[in-house]
Amino acid sequence: MIIDEIKKANVQAIKDKDTTARALYSVILNKIKLEEINKRQAGAELTDGDVAAILQKASKELCEERDNYVKASNSEMAENISKQIALVEKYMPKMLSDDEIKNIISTLEDKSVPFVMKYFKQNYQGTCDMKKVNEILKGM
Repeated sequence: MIIDEIKKANVQAIKDKDTTARALYSVILNKIKLEEINKRQAGAELTDGDVAAILQKASKELCEERDNYVKASNSEMAENISKQIALVEKYMPKMLSDDEIKNIISTLEDKSVPFVMKYFKQNYQGTCDMKKVNEILKGM
């Protein structure tokens, strides 16, 4: 599982005294633990798709943070955030391309927006951007 790899990387960051990586992994692991608790309360288990969704959200947040540092002309912090983004993206699964999303949608019998969105959320969570799926569906 992805979470196991992140835990190993966290331990390695502690051994290497890499404060940048350590801070990132701590935040990611805390977010994963919170999601795991929420899932357990709902009677479900945490999946790699859930972890991938957390990683996607963290990556987007870091990109926004980096952009803010660039606007503020703080290149040192922007570079630090860029390193963290690279660490997060290392654990993210390969994203589906536009063509792959179109092919999947074309194989579905029901091409209504609610059905397609539910199908992608259940089967491809964390491997595609749901906004992109919606845009491609509307364009078909």
